Amino acid sequence: MQHGQKKRKVRPAQTVKKKQGKEKQMQPQPVFEKERDALRLRNKVAIITGGDSGIGKAVAIAFAKEGADIVIAYHEDNEDARATAARIESIGQQCLLIAGDISKPAHCKKIIQQTVNRFGKLDIVVNNAGIQFPQKELSAITPDQLKKTFETNIFAMFYLVQAAEPYLQEGASIINTTSVTAYRGSSHLLDYSATKGAIVSYTRSLSAYFAKHKIRVNGVAPGPVWTPLIPATFPPKHVSSFGSDTPLGRAGEPVEVAGCYVFLASEEASYLTGQILHPNGGEIVNA
Repeated sequence: MQHGQKKRKVRPAQTVKKKQGKEKQMQPQPVFEKERDALRLRNKVAIITGGDSGIGKAVAIAFAKEGADIVIAYHEDNEDARATAARIESIGQQCLLIAGDISKPAHCKKIIQQTVNRFGKLDIVVNNAGIQFPQKELSAITPDQLKKTFETNIFAMFYLVQAAEPYLQEGASIINTTSVTAYRGSSHLLDYSATKGAIVSYTRSLSAYFAKHKIRVNGVAPGPVWTPLIPATFPPKHVSSFGSDTPLGRAGEPVEVAGCYVFLASEEASYLTGQILHPNGGEIVNA
């Protein structure tokens, strides 16, 4: 319950004090099991930003294996995008590729409109795309870098959800990718970490906004994961030891993170909203 939310009657007032069969006397009876479709996302349509590679690619493939049709919004890597689409189609699901800059509101509207035109609906939005520019010195973060990082990592999430809102129905799910750096910080990723902290607050606030519509909003905060972003942005020495300082002693693979997104998008997470999952190799964070 949100703080300050007015309580309302949702079941008969009752007291059960019997020594035996207390549960049997409850009205209504607690629900202990549900029938589960073998494909947890059957007939769902999911948009995944940054779905051409890395975590987004793993999520796209995992969703497809659970029966979802996929829309991959990506920036410019056509080769990776086509390879991911081919894999999704080999599974038997449809895949729509949309290239462009998600930091532009007009492009986010285009993503939603093309999705609805193609599939007729929208069930899942995964805000996953992100960029980072490591800097050793605070003074090295230029205004242009700061603007670009925030526009891509957090502004784009606002734009895409704003465009998607008219098409999201009860039972829809929004999943935002944040990071372990939102919780412990990072001395060489100051602007990136700041956006990831903003995503945590955005997720919690957006969940409150959509709760009355029975639309769930959650997030995933990966730790070190072996994706193209790592060798593309970090120096070789850092890359060689990347993730070795986690309790499990290694970086995660994208597939090891994808299950969190499947769970949050599925009916199994029907009582979760405003929450963040932490696939980070065992680091304890103040969640």
